[in-house]
Amino acid sequence: MKSKSNLRDRFVIIMAGGRGERFWPVSREKTPKQLITLIGGRSFLQQAVDRVTPIVPIENVFIITNEVQADTVRKQLPKLPKGNVIAEPVGRDTCAAVTLGAAIVGARSTTGVMAVLPADHVIPDEKKFQQVLSDCFDLASRGQAIVTIGIKPTEPATGYGYIHMGEQLPPPTGLKPYKTPFHRVLRFVEKPHHDKAVEYVNSGDYRWNAGMFIWSFVTITEGLQKHQPEMAEACQRWFKVAGTPKLAKVLAKEYPAIKKISIDFALLEHAQNVVAAAGDFEWDDLGSWTALARHLKPDAAGNCAVADFIHVDAERNIVFDARTKNRTPIAIVGLRDSILVQTDDATLVAHKSQAQKIKDLVKRLAEDKKYKKLT
Repeated sequence: MKSKSNLRDRFVIIMAGGRGERFWPVSREKTPKQLITLIGGRSFLQQAVDRVTPIVPIENVFIITNEVQADTVRKQLPKLPKGNVIAEPVGRDTCAAVTLGAAIVGARSTTGVMAVLPADHVIPDEKKFQQVLSDCFDLASRGQAIVTIGIKPTEPATGYGYIHMGEQLPPPTGLKPYKTPFHRVLRFVEKPHHDKAVEYVNSGDYRWNAGMFIWSFVTITEGLQKHQPEMAEACQRWFKVAGTPKLAKVLAKEYPAIKKISIDFALLEHAQNVVAAAGDFEWDDLGSWTALARHLKPDAAGNCAVADFIHVDAERNIVFDARTKNRTPIAIVGLRDSILVQTDDATLVAHKSQAQKIKDLVKRLAEDKKYKKLT
């Protein structure tokens, strides 16, 4: 099948403005989760770029981040043109970032098709992901569809939104079917409670919403015009100065007043033209230290360690040594179901069941002058 979406018309916007809370003390405000290396020898952001460059030219990849992290992003991605790293003056949620991305893509090519992807996901099977994304690009280039990728759930997770999948779409007229099945989207569902999540998974009709979207410049601007006219007007203004030094000045002036709303609420939950690709590849949002254990090989006692680690009677712990100098063995006796993380300037010890409270700890550190430098 010959792709209608020419490679030069394919663009990727990677959203990389997260804060460094969940993986403290390795992640910090200046080096949040997407900029740290936990698995695979490369940061999550570097891996996200590595995954898309086989199917999208590097000069068509843009990173939307914030001013605190922009320099580190550029250092981590030396092959990316410096102007392709755009710093938001303030965080305004994903609809503003998508609108900004659309203005930048449109200034390059009004026939462009863009994928909006998070910077911090784990996708081990890159080839399968690339096949799905390539099919999404092609479908999005052929019509007015807003395309998202739904991940097949492996458990009744309550930390993700869900997509209610409808009937499967036939292939475009006169073409062989895509390798990726596409379905009409009946609705998006917010993070459910456990019983509802069990019901969704058992039905087989729901997928996790992984926050990956693909659409043409024309489709996204028409969608904003219809459902978020103020955003559409902002897109037009930014479109005129995108790719010039004026963009930063205009954003500094306008961005603080932009409505803070997610693209899900702003557009996807209202739109009638949403379709979902079946993302049948291994995927993980890696939301906390406890999730890291899914990607590390445990020892006989269930301990997962990235460290010079020795123990007596310790079970099911996660041990991570991120020190860059003076690394010494970490020895544990009798500890169970705990997280131990060591960096050059801090040590974290937490019970696995309390991992979500690390955010509270970071907040407390920020409030204390003595520890603020650790955030």
